Amino acid sequence: MRVIGLAGWSGAGKTTLLTRLIPEFANRGIAVSTIKHAHHAFDLDTPGKDSWAHREAGASEVLISSARRWALLHELRDEPEAKLPELLARLSPVDLVIVEGFKRDPHAKLEVYRVANGKPPLHPQDASIVAVASDTPFPQAGRPVLGLDDIPAIADLLFARAQPLAEVLERAREEA
Repeated sequence: MRVIGLAGWSGAGKTTLLTRLIPEFANRGIAVSTIKHAHHAFDLDTPGKDSWAHREAGASEVLISSARRWALLHELRDEPEAKLPELLARLSPVDLVIVEGFKRDPHAKLEVYRVANGKPPLHPQDASIVAVASDTPFPQAGRPVLGLDDIPAIADLLFARAQPLAEVLERAREEA
């Protein structure tokens, strides 16, 4: 497995870009999984359903399964938030894992930048950003800058710059 991230401020278009990249990779025969970091409480379950009641009753994990999909919900309760290496270890093997968020982690990342967001770019202060996808040129970026709509070129770059899982895990251990 290889790992690459998408980083950028909220509203920059990371999810939009990711939903355009996944079919591009699929058309190339590259199996992709994603990890998305949420900065707030979220729920995949519906209050009142059995699985929700299991979690509310105190179950540490609830696995929901059907003929179409399964999902494992893990309640942290008083445990600290899971780190990216722990989450990567839980994924089934694929060719490429794209991480959305975790912008402060040391894995290789593509910055997604939009001028209209009104936020400063991340790449000048983050050496782990290997390229930028933007709606504006950055002649002084010191790394490749691609147009946000150039999906084939972005996919090429992401796959070329993605790091082997073992390298990402080793770097995370060194940073800890």
